Amino acid sequence: MRSPAVLLLATALGACTVGPDFTPPDPLAPPAYRDTARATDGAVTPSAKPDPEWWNSFRDPQLTSLVGRAISGNLSLQQAVLRIAQSRQGEAAARAAGLPTLSADGAYTRQQLGLRGILKSRGVYDSVDDLRGNARLEDAQAGLSDRAADALGSALGLATRPTNLFQQGLDASWELDLFGRIARQVEQSRARTQSAVEGANDALVSLVAEVVRTYASLRGAQALQQAQQDNVNAARDILALTQRRQRQGLTTQLDVENQRAQLTSYEAQLQPYTAQVQQAMNRLAVLTGAPPGLLDEELATARPIPVAPPAVPVGVPSELARRRPDIRRAEADLHAATAGVGVAVAQFYPTVSLTGSLGTRAIDASYLTDWASHFYTAGPAISVPIFQGGRLTANLKLAKAQSAEAALGYRNAVLNALAEVEDALVAYRTDRVQADLLRQTVASSRTALALARDRYDHGLSSFIEVLDAQRTLVGARQQEVRASITVTNDVVALYKALGGGWSDREWMDRATAAQPQ
Repeated sequence: MRSPAVLLLATALGACTVGPDFTPPDPLAPPAYRDTARATDGAVTPSAKPDPEWWNSFRDPQLTSLVGRAISGNLSLQQAVLRIAQSRQGEAAARAAGLPTLSADGAYTRQQLGLRGILKSRGVYDSVDDLRGNARLEDAQAGLSDRAADALGSALGLATRPTNLFQQGLDASWELDLFGRIARQVEQSRARTQSAVEGANDALVSLVAEVVRTYASLRGAQALQQAQQDNVNAARDILALTQRRQRQGLTTQLDVENQRAQLTSYEAQLQPYTAQVQQAMNRLAVLTGAPPGLLDEELATARPIPVAPPAVPVGVPSELARRRPDIRRAEADLHAATAGVGVAVAQFYPTVSLTGSLGTRAIDASYLTDWASHFYTAGPAISVPIFQGGRLTANLKLAKAQSAEAALGYRNAVLNALAEVEDALVAYRTDRVQADLLRQTVASSRTALALARDRYDHGLSSFIEVLDAQRTLVGARQQEVRASITVTNDVVALYKALGGGWSDREWMDRATAAQPQ
């Protein structure tokens, strides 16, 4: 015949896990991005996957260095990695709930049980006195009765005095996960850890995009600053020309003052670009984990705006759900919510535990090592929920609502990701065309200004034509630089929308290194 412990163990081994099992959802992505069919200049390549280290495609060593320093030193990113470590400790704690527990204890108490009052109320002391009185009446048995009464009185005195009690022992317990409540909690914690990992991946993608975007803004501001300085220099040349013609009597003071006003206007427009340059350098320093101003010397020398690669590999939409960390995080959140339903269902079922204790107890500490002073308890315990006031039902409905919300969150993440890629493709395609047209506009405007100056110098046209040509060239050059910045930012937005910029191995190493010891 089997013992109860063996039967319970056999039941535990054959236990079931209640609640729904998680199945990864289908993102239902289209076969191809719509805008790739409209890009006829080869700017995007659907047949190739995006490069995780896409910033290298700009071929700017300084940009590559800044991205590396940001990945290593950015404080927000380090916080995200530490959140992974926190989640993993929570997962370990949930897993430990399914293991036996063993604890040691020791205690000393001095107690007065109040037995004297109980014995007195029961007439025990009166009986002892009667025994002594009867012994005096019967002389033959007096010695024996007196000794018995004295012994009894002494025993009663020992029993009613305050007592020292020493105890030491071990306590053990093990909850048998018969219906998978603990298993579902472990599954839920594991999914939350994955969500934290994907949150760090998403933070990395955003950080890299922000560094490249800020660097492009810096180089763009420096380019605008230089272009505006060129405009100032050109305006000074024209002012000198106008003053010479005025001294020769070939023009009026009005033309001189108009050109001087134009010059001071261009000089005033230099100041905002100076501020933009400094702000971009401060932002890059913070992104790399350094105080503002630390990178000024390194970045002060103007460099070209990062040039977009000739073709951007975009892959196919079906791969987007595996690359985008926000979609992967939404899937992990759905997994955690589904496991939460299993936890809520398991709460309706009984819980069975095996408990036991073993130790020694004595009124003299020297007897704690004497096996004769030992005690033990062992046996199973079962708890069956009968009436919980609707708490368990409410928890189950809450878990199901959270699971339904997480499912909608996943679908929303997929739709937003597809929309971001399509929007980025449209912007990249159209802005490239605009940038090409603006380059042609600048070339034509520069030729027009040269012709206007030559005609004015030879007295064949008025100064108004020079001013108009000058303003046209200034506006066209500013638009050209801004268009170049926009195209670079479009590439950044496209790579970010595609989920480029992270790898599992890198973050596994970072998360492990960040765990507190």
